Amino acid sequence: MLNRWDDGEAAQWTRLGDLGEITYGSRLVGADPALVLHGGGNTSIKGHSTDPWGEPVPTLWVKGSGWDLATIEPPGFAPLRLEPVRRLAELAELSDTEMVSQLRIHLLDASAPNPSVEAILHALLPHRAVLHSHADAVLALTNTAEGDERVRELWGDRAVVVPYVMPGFDLARRCADEWQAQAHDGTEAMVLLNHGIFTFAETTRQAYDSMIDRISEAEQCLADAGVTSFGEADAGAAEGRSAPSPGSDAVETVAELRAAISAAAGVPMLLRDVHDERADAFCARDDLASVAQRGPATPDHIIRTKQFPMVGRDVAAFVDGYRAYFERNSGRHIDGGSKSGHGSRGGTSQASLTMLDPAPRLVLDRELGLWTAGRRAADCDIVADIYLHTIDVINAAEALGGYVALGEADLFDVEYWELEQAKLARAGAPAVLAGQVALVTGAASGIGRAAAAALASAGAAVVGIDIDPVISVDHDGDSDRPSALHGSAWFGIEGDITDLGALSTAVVAAVNRFGGLDIVVAAAGIFGPSAPLAALAEDHANAPACASSARGRRPDADRSRSGTGDHHHESALGTAWQQTFDINVVGAANTLAAAHRVMRHSPTGGRVVIVGSKNVPAPGKGAAAYSASKAALTQLARVAALEWAADGITVNVVHPDGVFDTGLWSDELIAERAASYELTPEQYRRRNLLGRELTSADVGALIAQMCSPAFAHTTGAQIPQDGGSDRVV
Repeated sequence: MLNRWDDGEAAQWTRLGDLGEITYGSRLVGADPALVLHGGGNTSIKGHSTDPWGEPVPTLWVKGSGWDLATIEPPGFAPLRLEPVRRLAELAELSDTEMVSQLRIHLLDASAPNPSVEAILHALLPHRAVLHSHADAVLALTNTAEGDERVRELWGDRAVVVPYVMPGFDLARRCADEWQAQAHDGTEAMVLLNHGIFTFAETTRQAYDSMIDRISEAEQCLADAGVTSFGEADAGAAEGRSAPSPGSDAVETVAELRAAISAAAGVPMLLRDVHDERADAFCARDDLASVAQRGPATPDHIIRTKQFPMVGRDVAAFVDGYRAYFERNSGRHIDGGSKSGHGSRGGTSQASLTMLDPAPRLVLDRELGLWTAGRRAADCDIVADIYLHTIDVINAAEALGGYVALGEADLFDVEYWELEQAKLARAGAPAVLAGQVALVTGAASGIGRAAAAALASAGAAVVGIDIDPVISVDHDGDSDRPSALHGSAWFGIEGDITDLGALSTAVVAAVNRFGGLDIVVAAAGIFGPSAPLAALAEDHANAPACASSARGRRPDADRSRSGTGDHHHESALGTAWQQTFDINVVGAANTLAAAHRVMRHSPTGGRVVIVGSKNVPAPGKGAAAYSASKAALTQLARVAALEWAADGITVNVVHPDGVFDTGLWSDELIAERAASYELTPEQYRRRNLLGRELTSADVGALIAQMCSPAFAHTTGAQIPQDGGSDRVV
């Protein structure tokens, strides 16, 4: 394992004192996924702080709950009075709820995060700096039938070996006993079977060096036993699996699978395709059903992954199995404690035990590969990371003679730990669109971008498509993109909506990335030519039989909003007229046609919002192409509402008036349109009964609302958003 310590970087942190020193070392440990994953592991340092009277106070700074080691900052460490915390281990028993309370009582800063549940263990270790990881190589050794013997053979008496005990007070007590019995001046580490490893020293640098050395020794032990390097697939184990493609049955198969998992969970869920050689090779194993259902690499993972994956696609069978698992084990918590033999956990009774949703979080299928499930895209990503490392551990342990995880009772105790149950009780309501997937056209700017941002802020995962290449630029290079459109819940695709193939590709991307499609917003559009009808006829008379509307020939304002690309037309009223219809009508028709076969499997019932225009009920002079195309678009939406009601899909139209903060409008166009009404540009912007200017954010907010449960019983509606028009009211 590579030692990443850099004395230059370390010096920048150590100038901050004890906290700076442990922060730097913690970030090194947290940045290596072979050591810790997503909130796993914890670290600490001992020193002195000063009380209000100027007296020194022996202090333990330990990682705070909710902080990730990879990005932790000094405020992420909870400062505790060292001696009282150390003395807690002298108690005969202590429920974990009371332990958390006691730790908060002994905080030196009331605003600090809750200390790690292993704070007492950190206090007990007689070393200034302590690092704890869930290293893959160590788990590969311990998660075997002879795990205890393998660890002792590798490290001898240099490591204190502790049998598995659930994290919390009981673990601290057991570690205290084992430390007293096994530790000596040459002790270099403490290994917790099926859990991880602790290293410690006078300085964080020494503790970190020791961690790297111990993991390197474990990796060498595995290599000597013939285990290939972690992260490398068996080249001959599986044929290359292709991701679902447009037209393939796999697209609908995944959408149906997502619907079944969502039904089991009782809420809409996302799915993510983990297209990885390791995963594909693992799914091709002949013994997959056996090795995959022995349990997680470390019980901490069960909160994310459940006890084991679903092998195949029989969601009903998985749910039945989970319910039976709950019923077998929930009785062990009667009268306030588990019967695991590891001491009373306290505080959880059968009457208060709430069964978690029984839906799988992992799917392993020989044809579909590895898929992960979660309420948020980030949850799917976390499960994917965890299981790819679990695959490495399983493969290595199998090469050593057989992968062995903890028994069902121990895993149940972690999954239904009283502290986790308390978190459920405190959890707030999820975002209104959590677990749903939206496809938005014209999402690079204007109403499309505002709608995408509003949907993402409401909890949806969003796929945006636009002709503008900025749509697919990584967020690091697109600082202008709204904050809601950053991260794993956003996916931008450059594409031409007048090309049905491009829309089909976008829908497949939504399935691969998020598992399906629940919401479609057709926002892409252009204003088209602003001219009287007679001028359009003259344009036709002077136009060639076939003309190109390639990107470079279209005005930038249109190009950035249209969501279209290079194509050719033979026009009856001129190329500009035809282009308006191609983008505003054909593009929307393509969007609906491509989306339907996936959206009809939506676990919430699909939602379609078409961005029409006030010009439909109240057309304007000189806007024939735009008004006619939006009227055609509205009629298209009405037909879709009729045809798709049987699939539970609602189709509604929003009719905004001029939204002037979009690329659709330029100062020249506003002045031209204002003049046609004998108004100034400022008067034109506010030419409604309320005298208010409409913004793209206003329209985006309404679109998000129209995709919410509030509109679940509304379809075929046309909603004006125009400040009130005396020509419509």
